Amino acid sequence: MNRAPTPRSAPLSLPPATLPAGPEDGDLTDGLKETYWSVHDGAAASATVRQVLTRLPKIIALVGRLAWKADRRAMIAAVVCQLASAAMAAFGLIASVGVLRHLFAEGPTPDRVRAAVPQILLVAGFLAARALLDTAVAVAQGHVTPKIRTALECEFLSLTAHVRLEAVEDSDWHDEVHRANDRGLFYARMIVGQVVSLASAALSLLGTAGVLGVLHPALLPLLLLSVLPVGAAAVHSARARFNSFKRWNALQRRVRVFSWLLLDVDAAAELRSDTVQRALLDEHRRLTTKIAEEDTRLGVGSALLNLAGRAVGGIGTGVTYTALAAMLIGGWLPLAAGAGAVLAIQAGQSALTRLVDVGHLVYEHALWVDDLLAVQERSRRLLPRASEVEAPAEVGEITVDDVHFTYPGKDTPALDGVSFTLRAGQTVAFVGLNGSGKSTCAKLLAGLYEAQRGSVRWDGVDVREMDARSVHRRVACVLQDPVRFPFSALANVTAGSGTLTEAVPERAMAAVEASGADGVVAALPGQWTALLSRRFKGGQQLSGGQWAKIAVARGLYQEAVLLLLDEPTASMDPPSEHAVYEAVLRGRLRKDQITVLISHRLASVVACDRILVFDAGRIVESGSHEELMAAGGAYADMFTLQASGYRSGTADREPGR
Repeated sequence: MNRAPTPRSAPLSLPPATLPAGPEDGDLTDGLKETYWSVHDGAAASATVRQVLTRLPKIIALVGRLAWKADRRAMIAAVVCQLASAAMAAFGLIASVGVLRHLFAEGPTPDRVRAAVPQILLVAGFLAARALLDTAVAVAQGHVTPKIRTALECEFLSLTAHVRLEAVEDSDWHDEVHRANDRGLFYARMIVGQVVSLASAALSLLGTAGVLGVLHPALLPLLLLSVLPVGAAAVHSARARFNSFKRWNALQRRVRVFSWLLLDVDAAAELRSDTVQRALLDEHRRLTTKIAEEDTRLGVGSALLNLAGRAVGGIGTGVTYTALAAMLIGGWLPLAAGAGAVLAIQAGQSALTRLVDVGHLVYEHALWVDDLLAVQERSRRLLPRASEVEAPAEVGEITVDDVHFTYPGKDTPALDGVSFTLRAGQTVAFVGLNGSGKSTCAKLLAGLYEAQRGSVRWDGVDVREMDARSVHRRVACVLQDPVRFPFSALANVTAGSGTLTEAVPERAMAAVEASGADGVVAALPGQWTALLSRRFKGGQQLSGGQWAKIAVARGLYQEAVLLLLDEPTASMDPPSEHAVYEAVLRGRLRKDQITVLISHRLASVVACDRILVFDAGRIVESGSHEELMAAGGAYADMFTLQASGYRSGTADREPGR
């Protein structure tokens, strides 16, 4: 019985005449909840340089382990070629100094050029060798990266597809899994190349330092003086870009709310009938104008920051070149070595800038990969039990003994001491109000949940001693809202048996005939081969009732030990519903099958061998339709209430005869 709402503490006042649809001032992103897929966006922007530098070796080790597991030979080749490429770059710088030494020597210009030719050829050789080695690194990376992605994706989907049902029903689990799927797998593919670029930049910087040390040890402090300001500017610039992107992304999410509403096919009719398009377009225009202003502010700020960074870097470079000039004037350094030092310092600045940019990317993207690996590890702990004991292909009796079950976070038990016995060949109905425990009990029978107290036994063997997946294979579930697989009509029938491409023709035909789906399949272009999804060319769209028939056929095709039907005909018309129940209750394909029917339409359970009435997690009545009607209890009250709706309609029409 519904209770009247309690009085409010204060009367409701009139609404305002005008109310903004969104924030008028301030940050437009404040009103947005952070999405599951953006929790690590901009993480590198808030991390200190020390945090980034401390974590990078761990990230490189992680990527190394993934690459080693995926393709050891390609990984070794990539590492060796990367080191050799860095060596070629260093040797090329040293050879360039040799070229400059010949060009700056005394004597006629033709003689100096001819003397420099061997060194020029040597520089060209080093450059060519480096190009070949870089190509070899790219080839090795091309072998490793797809294998890492494939291995991670297959393992991720295999694990998450088999975790226990209670984990899947947790909203936090959904966020973690989708974040790992959307971002973790994406960045797992990218991070290999980024680590290679990071290693290349780091080795180039070390090679440059080595070359300067060979030219003159005093040049090393000059390298630091030159590159550190550039590095600091690069750090600030990278953080600004991250913050800018995160802000832009959040603003776009708000705007997409309106574009989604305006383009959504489900909302199209109501938008046009209510002429609400103008209101949505006005608000969309207001937001996009404000976002454009924000974009301009961010763009100008980024430009000024870049200018400041270049100014600081320019001061450092100017001081470096001044010191270098002093060394040349003082005779500490030959002119050729000084020119080579300029080349090396410029290469060092470029390498450090690249190192900072890529380092920020690697740091942030590694957080997503860590998420992916953490979800995989958690999934391993949530897998159903594995056992050498297989569920039997035939069962004479299923016994439910004093079963208790409470959902996580709930105080009231969903099942509170439920006991009953199911026997082969029987059809048993579960009836009761919403929340009475019917569906929960069915999920325990299917092995989707485990009893927290009590037991479920198949011919005396507790299902907790059996391999969980083998139990699932012995149970067929037909639900009120079945999965609509975007595959062929035949695949939709055979999917429950573990295959999308193979079928037992006679069994498939018997299943669709029994469920009434034969008429649905016969009317499709291509019949069994018709694709049941508009996503494909020529794909067909079925009605809710037609999908229900396909789902019932899928359940019957499995020829399972236990067939669970949870409101399977809710979307069917009366003749189709009657035909399905006739097939399921009287013409079952497997005579030794146990069938459990959950239904709110009590007329459909009249023919069941036994009816269990659930209330507040307990079975309050049990018996045949005739026995329960004679008892005059809860079942009789519910049945009489439903039947009175039909009788009252008949009675209303009688005076007009």
